[in-house]
Amino acid sequence: MDLVPALEEPLKKVLGPATAKVMAEHLGLHTVGDLLHHYPRRYEERGQLTHLADLPMDEHVTVVAQVDDARLLTFASAKAPRGKGQRLEVTITDGSGRLKLVFFGNGVHKPHKELLPGTRALFSGKVSVFNRRLQLAHPAYELLRGEDADETVGTWAGALIPLYPATAKLESWKIAKAVQTVLPSAQEAVDPLPGPLQEGRGLVSLPEALLKIHRPHTKADIEDARARLKWDEAFVLQVALARRRHADSQLPAVARKPKQDGLLTAFDAKLPFTLTEGQQKVSKEIFDDLATEHPMHRLLQGEVGSGKTMVALRAMLAVVDAGGQAAMLAPTEVLAQQHHRSITEMMGELAEGGMLGGAEDSTKVVLLTGSMGAAGRRQALLDLVTGEAGLVIGTHALIEDKVQFHDLGLVVVDEQHRFGVEQRDALRGKGKQPPHLLVMTATPIPRTVAMTVFGDLDTSVLDQLPAGRSPIASHVVPAADKPHFLSRAWERVREEVSNGHQAYVVCPRIGDEDDDPKKSKKKPSPEDEAEKRPPLAVLEVADQLARGPLQGLKVEVLHGRMPPDDKDAVMRRFAAGETHVLVATTVIEVGVNVPNATAMVIMDADRFGVSQLHQLRGRVGRGSAAGLCLLVTEMPEASPARQRLTSVASTLDGFELSRIDLEQRREGDVLGQAQSGARTSLRMLAVIDDEDVIAEAREEATAVVAADPDLDGLPGLRTALQALLDEEREQYLDKG
Repeated sequence: MDLVPALEEPLKKVLGPATAKVMAEHLGLHTVGDLLHHYPRRYEERGQLTHLADLPMDEHVTVVAQVDDARLLTFASAKAPRGKGQRLEVTITDGSGRLKLVFFGNGVHKPHKELLPGTRALFSGKVSVFNRRLQLAHPAYELLRGEDADETVGTWAGALIPLYPATAKLESWKIAKAVQTVLPSAQEAVDPLPGPLQEGRGLVSLPEALLKIHRPHTKADIEDARARLKWDEAFVLQVALARRRHADSQLPAVARKPKQDGLLTAFDAKLPFTLTEGQQKVSKEIFDDLATEHPMHRLLQGEVGSGKTMVALRAMLAVVDAGGQAAMLAPTEVLAQQHHRSITEMMGELAEGGMLGGAEDSTKVVLLTGSMGAAGRRQALLDLVTGEAGLVIGTHALIEDKVQFHDLGLVVVDEQHRFGVEQRDALRGKGKQPPHLLVMTATPIPRTVAMTVFGDLDTSVLDQLPAGRSPIASHVVPAADKPHFLSRAWERVREEVSNGHQAYVVCPRIGDEDDDPKKSKKKPSPEDEAEKRPPLAVLEVADQLARGPLQGLKVEVLHGRMPPDDKDAVMRRFAAGETHVLVATTVIEVGVNVPNATAMVIMDADRFGVSQLHQLRGRVGRGSAAGLCLLVTEMPEASPARQRLTSVASTLDGFELSRIDLEQRREGDVLGQAQSGARTSLRMLAVIDDEDVIAEAREEATAVVAADPDLDGLPGLRTALQALLDEEREQYLDKG
């Protein structure tokens, strides 16, 4: 009978079914190895108290503090009309601040006896606000008594108390006790780092690192452990990506070199402007890749409006010149139609292949979306299979089985983060050999994230804005604190319209949903009201504006659930200047181009992410007139959401904002599982702060994979790799 390796032992066998169930359901921990890699979030020194002044709202926290005051109050309530209701209020302090704890009903007796002034304890609970003051309601607590008198303190060897990411069902100190039980198994941890790498960088062994991270005696122990564990994460991840790049470099592809004096030359000749230096440099990188016999895998990132579409179009034309076809995949119908319209306008007679009046070198540009009529769709499919159409722009309708290409040479994916892996792979599978791939994003990605998430792609960056783009002024409008600011915002919109311009108003919701908040059974508490009200909706806001502050202006709505023809008609009227104000959802976030739109008001702006706000803002200031973006929020000044908005208003640099965004969302999984609630695969590595480790790990990983692509000589590394690349993540890495 095979023995289960110590780190793969189920927690159920080691800790018992009840604790194991909570760990699995709430923390995603199933095995001894999982628990050993559940690292403390921070450490408390026994003599030093937590900063109560810095507690985050709505988070589950553990604090070490001393009871300053405890009062038992009686009060009348519906359940106890004769004044028999009891509430225990305990004030704790740590020197930096004070915090109130409250216990109600039957829960007051034990703490009333135990939490006497002068008592020190660990307190754990969710931070909330009541009467504008922070409090913990019914916190769990563990008393800290004399050094050895109480086994609580004995659980934590040394002077540093580890505080773990915890949940309401499992407090930090219970996790610490569980870790204590499994810690001896750390000796059997298989080391993924090659010996020479570990020694050359002076890193401690993996068993030693696990011991020091959970039971440090000194701060130096913590540093040693972190340095080692960061390297593990960075290195294993970079090996996964290096193997992916290595495998891709072995694939065959058709080299696509544009012919002299062909379609590309004719297109360049009719451009009314010269390309920016950045566009020329990036185009050269792409053309060099296209000329090789291995598939290009390139990420093109550029600010909103930096001219990425122009660079992609020239690459597509080069492939058509070389006898192939190029496909552009857009995330929404609105965007696919917009790309098709702007590309055919830019190409003019060069897009009229096979038609009267078409230029000699011209080709056909077809649009393929799910909502097209049967006849148009049939013709588009025919043009693709015969090779009549050199360029196709479409939504995921391009991926369906029926769609066949004559010779697909290049796939351009716009706004890559909106596509699933299967979708990209399905489109790539339509080439006779793997086509070249260009992935575009207007969401700027810091270098380290590019090396981590897109580590299998070469990166090109467009950071110059073309001439003629105007600056955008951004301001936060605190609607709750200063209602007159909101009135002024609508006046500004009227001013822009009276100057011959147009405006967008963006809302988080459409407004015809079934989930009517009034039907909710649970009555929210007063302090929840502001937080929990439903996000503002397009249909309601449009109606209120048309009858109120924007009365007399032509206001229209645009959202994703409208029939495609209606959406297109609304966009055409807005583009033609017939509509003054467009009230929309984020359907306008990507690629909508109306140079005459100069103002944008984003309602409930705190409900959007940083990069989304930056994308939305990029819709204004696209012409010669300056742009204005107003971020409306009801969040209080001290809240993280409000600080996020202030960051967005303070800079137009997307790369700077992407750093801010990442720092605020760093718990999310860089390998793409952020939304699924799965645990982050990067537990120790901070993608922003550990840039050097990631860059060095990438170099080491590339060298290791070049020498031994199958990692035959590194069984420990192979094991770690399999653990990292569970199926979901394997797919995510397969995004090329």
